[in-house]
Amino acid sequence: MIDTRFFIKKCCPTLLEIEKMCHAHLQEKNKGSVVITDINTVNHAGEGEICFFYDHKKKAEASQIKASACITTEELSVFVPKQTAVLTCDNPKVAFLTLNEVMYAEKSPLIKIAQTAVIGKNCTIGEECSIGDYVVIGENVEIGDGTIIEPFAIIRDNCKIGCNCRIGSHAYISYTIMGNNCYIYNGARLGQDGFGFQTIEGVHKRIPQLGRVIIGHDVEIGSCTCIDRGAMDDTVIGDGTKIDNLVQIAHNDKMGRGCIIVSQTGIAGSCHFGDYVVCGGQSGFADHINVGSGAQIAAQSGIMRDITPGAVVMGSPAVAFKDFMRQVAFLQKNSKK
Repeated sequence: MIDTRFFIKKCCPTLLEIEKMCHAHLQEKNKGSVVITDINTVNHAGEGEICFFYDHKKKAEASQIKASACITTEELSVFVPKQTAVLTCDNPKVAFLTLNEVMYAEKSPLIKIAQTAVIGKNCTIGEECSIGDYVVIGENVEIGDGTIIEPFAIIRDNCKIGCNCRIGSHAYISYTIMGNNCYIYNGARLGQDGFGFQTIEGVHKRIPQLGRVIIGHDVEIGSCTCIDRGAMDDTVIGDGTKIDNLVQIAHNDKMGRGCIIVSQTGIAGSCHFGDYVVCGGQSGFADHINVGSGAQIAAQSGIMRDITPGAVVMGSPAVAFKDFMRQVAFLQKNSKK
């Protein structure tokens, strides 16, 4: 059950309405007028609630479903109890996302500029923006329509933030140009100095970092993630890329469109990722690595050489997934002798 102290319930649709919006098929049309008041899990859904069943490994649990309705696949529908109304579709996970968006919304802050916010000279603030308490915005900053900036966030001079973005509490943004519909979570750090030093007569001299961070549209950057600005060239995050919490992206890195970077990944400087690259948690990349589009990097992998498009790699140093499994099998077999 969704706790409405934290989320807004927008509507309670009937099963016929759900059938239409989720592109599903309601098996018993006579149940079309049943009203759904909530979404819940397979194990906890009850009267008036709907659940989603798509895990083949949990067929045995399906018989215990007590929900008024269940969205599942045609294949799995036979495991749902007869008293539960069944809607079938090709992808129940997509239906779950659709129904969530229809029935619920996050609570948004009031559209206002807090009296405690500090806004510098020559700033452009779009319409219907919300700027929270103790936000600090430097000079010549541009903020697009409908953007939310939560308390204690800092946006330094000359940055540009697009429309309908959300900047979380305590986020720090500098040297950054950002597109529309981006979500920067609490405590993220964008545009800090890249980690660049030159050793001169035994002393590490900092190399000036003169680039920027360029963020595309529809990008999410998780809490406490750090993205360094470029040294000369820019650090670039492509449209639709989603970055988890606690990720480090170094100077001059370039991410393509739709990449997924999972928590605790560390990417050294001047790496180039193609489109839709997936990096599992705690994966690490040496500098100047090229990763082809569609490559998948398993968790805790160490990448020390270029990865071809579409490759699936694992291990440290990373090798093709099948080779890694052969190595594991060899070690298990021979360690018993």
